[in-house]
Amino acid sequence: MTRNFTEGISETGTGSVTNLRIITFTLLIALLAYIYVSSRGQKKFEHALAEKYNCQPVIPRVPSQWPLALDLLIRQYRMLLGGHTFEQFTEFFAIAGTVRIQLFGVTGYFTSDPENIESILNSRFEDYGMGTRRLAFFPMIGEGIFTQDGPAWKRSRELIRRQFARVQKQNLQVFTPHVKELISGLENESKFAGTVDMKPFFFDYTLSTTTQLLFGEPHGSLSERERDAVRDNFDYAALGVGVRLRLADLAIFYNPSKFRNACKGIKQWASIFAGKAMKYRNEVGDEKASEKYSFIIDMWHELQDEALVRDQLLHILVAGRDSTADLLCWTLFHVVRNRDVLERLKQEVASVPANGIITRQQIQGLRFLRCCLNETLRLYPTLPMNLKFVTNTTILPRGGGIDGQSPVLFPKGTGIALSIYHLHRLESIYGSDAKLYRPERWESGELMKKAGLGKGFVDFNAGPRLCLGKDFALMEASYAVIRILQAFPNIRLPPGVPNEPLGTERQDYTIGLAPADGVKVLLS
Repeated sequence: MTRNFTEGISETGTGSVTNLRIITFTLLIALLAYIYVSSRGQKKFEHALAEKYNCQPVIPRVPSQWPLALDLLIRQYRMLLGGHTFEQFTEFFAIAGTVRIQLFGVTGYFTSDPENIESILNSRFEDYGMGTRRLAFFPMIGEGIFTQDGPAWKRSRELIRRQFARVQKQNLQVFTPHVKELISGLENESKFAGTVDMKPFFFDYTLSTTTQLLFGEPHGSLSERERDAVRDNFDYAALGVGVRLRLADLAIFYNPSKFRNACKGIKQWASIFAGKAMKYRNEVGDEKASEKYSFIIDMWHELQDEALVRDQLLHILVAGRDSTADLLCWTLFHVVRNRDVLERLKQEVASVPANGIITRQQIQGLRFLRCCLNETLRLYPTLPMNLKFVTNTTILPRGGGIDGQSPVLFPKGTGIALSIYHLHRLESIYGSDAKLYRPERWESGELMKKAGLGKGFVDFNAGPRLCLGKDFALMEASYAVIRILQAFPNIRLPPGVPNEPLGTERQDYTIGLAPADGVKVLLS
């Protein structure tokens, strides 16, 4: 009896194991069959799409010498450390308007073709996503508009759009105290040092105005030691993000303790301001708190999470600080190197009263100042190179075939780098003097028509991801330039400071693009 019972159990167990193996094997076969059929279906779809649009492969490629193109990877990191990143990329973009590059056996693409850039940023926007850029930025700024795609991104953008719509209805008095502080700092530095590097003052100015907008109180409310720590954390974290961007899918492997601490310091700093707003709300109620901390309180109502509110603030803060400071740096960098431009700009800003608040209408009337800002944004765009990944199989308008004029099929997962930096220096759009700083090229308005905003001229990105803070940044930069030229009519390039040909100047590239050697001037 016992023997038969034991044998029964053994037989039942063996049968169960056998059945499990059969089921597992069947599921595996079904999965493989599904993958095979799906793959064949996708290939068939891609083939039909390629035939429909007469797509051709991209023939020009970036040459490499080493296996897996490791020599190209090493070159990229040397470029990053050498201070001439984008100029050293010029040889790649000189091959053709769209070229392919093979790295580790994976094919990617570079383009500076205006038709392709317009397609990626606007008309076929839904076919592209940020891909590995999220990995690069996330430790520094967390969850928000610059690390999101799809519905999450749309929600973040709507939240921020409301705030900038509110700002644009205000007058520009928000800039007045910060510009006064900027001028005062430059005056004191001039008395102490003679030659003044304006670069750190511009970054302090844009940080202070942006925190006033977002946090309800300026960065200057902190002690000098705290402000220095925040600046150092921003600079180091931004450098780390630059490294992680170049590592793409391997970004998670660059995470040294100094980088982690810098990111932590930035978030702690933003949390202090967010905490102040929430404490004030608890004390006085929503309505009164919204008068002082409107951005934070509105975010809180939508997100109900202080960490998410903090992250959203950081996203806008990073963009607001770096893009406008870079714009100011390069504008003054070139204005003092072009005496005729400087004199004409001084004459124009003299029409604005030296005292009182500058109005939006007054700034809009300074047409040559806007030409100068356009020329700066042409040569040093806010996003000089952008990396996109295909999320839905799509068509690139040009780049295929022997003449490079045929459409190109891009399967899902394809990566492509858009160089706005090289787009903006194309002689076919900007003429034989494209590598000269010449604001006059914008005066007639014909160049803007020829280039096309968001196509041949991409100043603050384009399409659905057009920068919501564009108007704010232009007003902020204009206000500062006007007051600087009024306060320092003798501003000039110091003796011995090189006036290099455009393209040879050293550049810092982390999140934005800034002059690596600063903006050195004499003010008196």
